Amino acid sequence: MKPAELREMTVEELRDLLNELKEQLFQLRLERARGSLGQPHRFRQVRRDIARVLTILREKESHERA
Repeated sequence: MKPAELREMTVEELRDLLNELKEQLFQLRLERARGSLGQPHRFRQVRRDIARVLTILREKESHERA
């Protein structure tokens, strides 16, 4: 997911996306524990997407306060 796409989203949409990404990460952890993880590279992708969303979310929230 590109930062430009995230910056176009509203704060509510970003929060929803963050919840979805956290759920994906949880599911990946379950798959890994079961030994059925098919795409290990998804861990890194999802963690980075979570970090991007959090960064953009904090930017937007700080601009709203100012």
